[in-house]
Amino acid sequence: MRRPTLKTRLTGAALIVFGAGTTLVAQALTDALNPAQNDSPQRVEHQRTDLSGAPGMEVIASTAEYRPGDRIDLHLHHGVEAVYVVQGATVQAPGKPAMTLQTGAAAMNLRDVKHAGFTVIGDVPLKLFTVHIVDKGKPLYDYAH
Repeated sequence: MRRPTLKTRLTGAALIVFGAGTTLVAQALTDALNPAQNDSPQRVEHQRTDLSGAPGMEVIASTAEYRPGDRIDLHLHHGVEAVYVVQGATVQAPGKPAMTLQTGAAAMNLRDVKHAGFTVIGDVPLKLFTVHIVDKGKPLYDYAH
């Protein structure tokens, strides 16, 4: 059996590095073109699937934890967001009194309606479970100004 030459080894190594580099570039391009990447860094997506009987719509189940000092910017969704407060916390919007989002509370944020725009204050993180039923291919969050 013949041992590989230095040239063969270097060529093999170059192909591996090139392949890995190509994969990284492809992933970066996919991330840049994927509108779902435009969302909260605190959100952890657990499942995503097409909505049966509604072409162009998808369902996304997620959790998020916002620590004291974290801001949830004013935003909207291209569909409905159902929210369940897993762990309540105190929040405050600019120029408004602080309010408590109670553990066990639920809410629906309707299509294209601006919501949130507050900071978590106090000592306890806000933990949410969300289900989005939204237009497939659009950003999950569009931030409002």
